[in-house]
Amino acid sequence: MRALTLTLVTLIIALQWPLWLGKGSWLRVWQLDQQVQEQKVANLKLATRNTALDAEVRDLKQGTAAIEERARNELGMIRPGEVFFQLLDHAANKNGGTH
Repeated sequence: MRALTLTLVTLIIALQWPLWLGKGSWLRVWQLDQQVQEQKVANLKLATRNTALDAEVRDLKQGTAAIEERARNELGMIRPGEVFFQLLDHAANKNGGTH
């Protein structure tokens, strides 16, 4: 009777081993699910960035207003006959110019 019990326990352990510790175990499935969730978050951030870049590309292709705005902001473009005013932040000047 003791040998039969030992044999059945050994058989149950042998059948349960792959379920808990094997290649397709619950632990591995849980780890992969965590990785999938992290990748979904990363993909959502990249999709948002791609949408913004796509909108910027469309703006640059369709008209000169977007190109002019970018040149003004990034390159300091001023048209002939325009007057350039630079406004200083008084709060920054009171703190010694640091933010």
